Amino acid sequence: MKNLKKIILGVSALAVASTLSINAIAEEWRGWNIHKPGYPNTVAMDKFAELLKEKTGGEITLKMFHSGVLGNQPDAIEQVRVGGLAIGNFNLGPIGPMAAEANVVSLPFIFKDMGHMHRALDGAAGDKISAGMEKIGIVALAWYDSGARSFYNSKKPIMKPSDVKGLKVRVMNNDLYSGMISALGGNPSPMAFSEVFQSLKTGVVDGAENNWPSYESTGHFEVAKYYSLSQHLIIPECVCINDKVYNNLSAKNKKAVKEAARESAELQRALWEKRAISSRDKVMKAGVKFNEIPNKQAFMDAMKPVHTKYLSANPDLVPLVNLIKNTK
Repeated sequence: MKNLKKIILGVSALAVASTLSINAIAEEWRGWNIHKPGYPNTVAMDKFAELLKEKTGGEITLKMFHSGVLGNQPDAIEQVRVGGLAIGNFNLGPIGPMAAEANVVSLPFIFKDMGHMHRALDGAAGDKISAGMEKIGIVALAWYDSGARSFYNSKKPIMKPSDVKGLKVRVMNNDLYSGMISALGGNPSPMAFSEVFQSLKTGVVDGAENNWPSYESTGHFEVAKYYSLSQHLIIPECVCINDKVYNNLSAKNKKAVKEAARESAELQRALWEKRAISSRDKVMKAGVKFNEIPNKQAFMDAMKPVHTKYLSANPDLVPLVNLIKNTK
């Protein structure tokens, strides 16, 4: 009996010691995402959290906060930079002004289509952009889709560049986007994404530009009925991590974190493609006045001064731009 008690006590002590050891090394990260439940990014980020726990054997867990509940995107980017948050799913648009390499994806029409963007970002160009982001304290683990952005407004169809003239158009806070609208004769209005619906409804702005799922999920189609398929921007999003958090990981866990992020990106891209179709179908059934643009070359030509001005100010980025353009 005494021996049995000793064995039980020994097993209990070992179990406690093991639990303490696991608790000592386990980390719980916090992650930010602006999108609502059910959105492709939200589903994919939850999958990332699941894979992260699985691939690290429970050493790392991730608690995701969706719907922007921890603040707006610029605030969340800063929180990841300084370590207040470990993880964020960010559009590269607001990162561009801080990391020059990331800004090249915001040059209008730099990508021919979604496939071209995938090949560029999953290859050498993506590596160079990620290296540039590391300079500001962010490591890009994987690239998510955010579709092709097109113009929508409450006034009229946009068929040619001159149709933008005089329109007040909401853009993300990036000088390239403001320059794009100005080059078309419009009035750019940088503002937070959360403010756009009310601004469209009250006439503070006449229009905005975004992809099908964002146009649909936010209800913007209810207050801006004209959607014109310009596809002027294809801006990827990143699964990003604070550089110090990442660099403090073991080689094994670095590999696991990247694998988890990239597998989540495969899921996000597949979900995005389906969602883009269903979102388009939904808004079309709701009576949105949709139009193709027969001559996109006119829009591309109007953007040449935007490219020239940016690359004149950033000549060291010319090789990266050429690398993207020449990606087959």
